Amino acid sequence: MTDSALSLDQVLDEFRAAGALLEGHFILSSGRHSDTYLEKNKVFMDPARTAKLAAALAGKVRAQLGDGIDVVVAPAVGAIIPGYEMARQLGLKSMFTEREDGKFVFRRNFVLDSGARVLMVEDIVTTGLSSRECLAAIREAGGNPVAAACFVDRSGGKADLGVPMIPLAQLDVPSYAPDELPDALAAIPAIKPGSRNLKA
Repeated sequence: MTDSALSLDQVLDEFRAAGALLEGHFILSSGRHSDTYLEKNKVFMDPARTAKLAAALAGKVRAQLGDGIDVVVAPAVGAIIPGYEMARQLGLKSMFTEREDGKFVFRRNFVLDSGARVLMVEDIVTTGLSSRECLAAIREAGGNPVAAACFVDRSGGKADLGVPMIPLAQLDVPSYAPDELPDALAAIPAIKPGSRNLKA
């Protein structure tokens, strides 16, 4: 499959076309509030759209890392599909971590070779908390996380993961602590999408 670069507008057009760029009052998985939500599942339910976005991101990863990756790891639940598709685009194996007693671990007979060079793949990064938790699980399992890739970095580059981050698209979308809501946002009932609080 031929890699093709996508601009920020082109990436957002894919989200809009999928009905996945939403406006309102949302409680993000980080606990922060925002007037914009990217409903990534509406994107990743479409294999062709997912492949198009992943091909563009894989091209950026190859340009920066070359052949310096052995395996792709994604945090469950939301990043399993994009992580798998990124591994397919890069010709690598795919694994995922999932929560056990609130902590990301490898289950289902997923085993990292000691020192394996890992690309951690996320769907959307806001504060980077889930990404950092997944990276910690990779290290604890003996892997060497060399970089993280994500489809959208909505932190505007502010999220510090402790490894280089390669985003397909970068947005600077404001988010607010629950006690810092602007009046206009506070006046709208909040919706809490996301899967971080689901029980394993």
